[in-house]
Amino acid sequence: MVDQEQIDQVKAYLLKLQDNICQTLALCDGKGEFYEDEWAREQGGGGRSRVMTNGAVIEQGGVNFSHVFGDKMPASATAHRPDLAGREFQAMGVSLVIHPHSPYIPTSHANVRFFIAQKPGHDPIWWFGGGFDLTPTYPFMDDVVHWHNVAKKACDPFGDNVYDDYKRWCDEYFYLKHRDETRGVGGLFFDDLNKQGFDKSFGFMKSVGNAYLDAYIPIIESRRQLEFGQRERDFQLYRRGRYVEFNLVYDRGTLFGLQTGGRTESILMSMPPLVRWQYNYQPTPESPEAKLEKYLVARDWLAEAEN
Repeated sequence: MVDQEQIDQVKAYLLKLQDNICQTLALCDGKGEFYEDEWAREQGGGGRSRVMTNGAVIEQGGVNFSHVFGDKMPASATAHRPDLAGREFQAMGVSLVIHPHSPYIPTSHANVRFFIAQKPGHDPIWWFGGGFDLTPTYPFMDDVVHWHNVAKKACDPFGDNVYDDYKRWCDEYFYLKHRDETRGVGGLFFDDLNKQGFDKSFGFMKSVGNAYLDAYIPIIESRRQLEFGQRERDFQLYRRGRYVEFNLVYDRGTLFGLQTGGRTESILMSMPPLVRWQYNYQPTPESPEAKLEKYLVARDWLAEAEN
């Protein structure tokens, strides 16, 4: 069973996580500030969106907390999960996307969330989900290995195969089928987590949420002084198009938010501020731009680093 006190604990953690991430990113940026926008929805619940634009490092970034609830799930959700029909639900989480100015600093995404559906006389249906992933334009192997090392350390206390399983799930989820390429170099993705009970499942979600800054801040610091020109900027904007394609075609969070009457501006805050498409673009062979292709496939980054 999951009671209201436990639900309140999850919410308190998520609010604090949003605070910590925003404060740390603002300090790292050194110029930009996150502006808060509170919102509510007619069907129940709301959230607080925090967005930074035109910082020293962050061109645009959003860190969103939401807690929405309602008397029934949308029909599109119960079609796949008929056991949720006729239940009240609550969904809460923190979701963020950071788009840096520099093409040498990767875009990063993280999300941790909790869902529960309840009906009098029945046990609640609940689970945790989340993860984080990295999307470079000009990749550096050191950054990728660091990112995955932090991900593995977050998973290790919870089982020997947890990192491998959730790393694989991330590669499979953040995959653009119509492009036959991964969105980036992966990380972690998990969902429907509840088999080990509330306390351990909540503990894992917190471990992933807390690891995001440890994974991302060192990458920002190591790449922020690299100079770039219009060529690199053009390629960055072109590659951002892939990010938009994934979010609008495949992303479950975007779909769930729109289906449940969430605030559109907050749901789509993950979009980059500028993007370009170029018909049938092909990078020059052996160019720095062509190097990215080798990173857009599922690879065992940590095993490669050891060899």
